[in-house]
Amino acid sequence: MPLIDTHCHLDFPELADDIDSVLKRARDKGVTGFVVPGVSEPHWNRLLTLCARYSALYPALGLHPCFDHPAVESDLLRLEQELQDHPELVAVGEIGLDLFIPQADLQHQLAFFVPQLRLADQFDKPVLLHVRKAHDQVLKQLRQIKLQRAGLVHAFSGSEQQAREYLKLGYKLGIGGAVTYDRATKLRKLVAELPLESFVLETDSPDMPLLGYQGQLNYPERVAKVAAVVAKLRQEPLADVIGVTSAQSINLLGL
Repeated sequence: MPLIDTHCHLDFPELADDIDSVLKRARDKGVTGFVVPGVSEPHWNRLLTLCARYSALYPALGLHPCFDHPAVESDLLRLEQELQDHPELVAVGEIGLDLFIPQADLQHQLAFFVPQLRLADQFDKPVLLHVRKAHDQVLKQLRQIKLQRAGLVHAFSGSEQQAREYLKLGYKLGIGGAVTYDRATKLRKLVAELPLESFVLETDSPDMPLLGYQGQLNYPERVAKVAAVVAKLRQEPLADVIGVTSAQSINLLGL
């Protein structure tokens, strides 16, 4: 079973400007599928154009809770239109809540997060969730708007209880570079103890570098290293980790 990176921003210039080389290196490591989430309305055209060029790239569109282009109401109307016009979109995302930054405005973020959940429900899409310091608030909304196809929690960083609440609702937990750090004791314990079917793998390229690559750009090829760390923590064969997590990604996102 090939590897799938369920969260990589290949449309960002750091990667898009050298995309053929980026994809070749990833393929050489066994990575054959790349989910590319949208973060803000001005980025969407570029993302869709890129993904249309490569069959291994799977596009998603969404409004990130705290990106450089603050969302406006008209962006929601355009998102609805794009979902209607582009059935190839595999998810609504990257969407969510982020209370990590000091100036975070929860009510403003909810004003875009909730309508995007409703659009996912309307178009029968899973969601790609961005959640920092806001798991309880996100779970509250997910319980109220129960998506048939659920989705995944990108770069999961919550507690075991929060993890189990997401799993009860049908969501998968995205595991990326953070798991390679010894100091991520809580996350590593979760990865070792929860059922393997709970997880999908990701890099968040070009961000969230793995141990040993601090200060460098991240690349989708390194999802292979994430898989190896997960296998070591679980004391399971690498082939099993790749097979199960890739199958979860395929089933969840309809790849």
